Amino acid sequence: MQRPTIAERLNETGRPTFSFEYFPPADAAGAFTLLDTVVSLKELRPDWVSVTYGATGATRQRTFDAIRAIQRHGGVRTMGHLTVAGQSRDEVAAAVDTYAALGVEHILALRGDMPEGPTAPFVPHPDGLRTATELVRLIRERGDQQIGVAAFPDGHPAQFDKDLDARILLEKEEAGATFAVTQLFFRAESYVELVDRYRALGGTMPIVAGIMPVTHLGQIRRFQDLAGAGMPADLTAALQAAADDRERFREVGIAWMTRLCDDLLAAGAPGLQFFTLNRSKATSEILARLRRLPPRRA
Repeated sequence: MQRPTIAERLNETGRPTFSFEYFPPADAAGAFTLLDTVVSLKELRPDWVSVTYGATGATRQRTFDAIRAIQRHGGVRTMGHLTVAGQSRDEVAAAVDTYAALGVEHILALRGDMPEGPTAPFVPHPDGLRTATELVRLIRERGDQQIGVAAFPDGHPAQFDKDLDARILLEKEEAGATFAVTQLFFRAESYVELVDRYRALGGTMPIVAGIMPVTHLGQIRRFQDLAGAGMPADLTAALQAAADDRERFREVGIAWMTRLCDDLLAAGAPGLQFFTLNRSKATSEILARLRRLPPRRA
């Protein structure tokens, strides 16, 4: 019996999904850490995991190698990310073909950022694609993979136009995407408002909430820059008050993200995807706490 696609799984009512994002390691030590994390988090029975794809495709081989390793040791459905920044159409098409050869059934289609960062003006490759929507069309035309796309609860960092973001998300659905995964955010209201804007336009894709465990302030500042997420004042104040106490700082962050996950599930989020940074402890702890909480209704 063929297993359901990610979109089909997300549309199963009453059964939220849990998934993990990894990044391809740069060296042997990183590869060991990744596999240790994959094996550890496998015990939590994720519905899928995903592997990121470097800016401009420069590290694409690392992504392919990481997927092979996860498939050997993780025994879990693996989704590959794909970007168009800095690559020709032929190079992107070749990556789609490589994913197919690896047995990757789902691709997360992203425009990707310039090497200078997410707020830098996007300059397409002279022979390349310009948008994630164009990438969705290419994947749909070239293969039979299912396609996920990005969503931005706090607005894309290049424009911070939430209405435009919702329209672009709808365009990606119309091009062939079947589900979305959000970037980092800190308030459940940001997610709910995004879904409401998108649904008001007629969008129907399930939208997975992207979760970043808060354990290190510098890490969070970087992800804020990447995703455009504003950290709530009360969270900022609590973290700053705990800045000199590593364990207290960590507890503040873990407790906040556990409450966020609980609020999101109560609001109807069909799934949570954890940005693990190739570490297992914080994600495991959040999920353990979440599963001990009594169920809530939206």
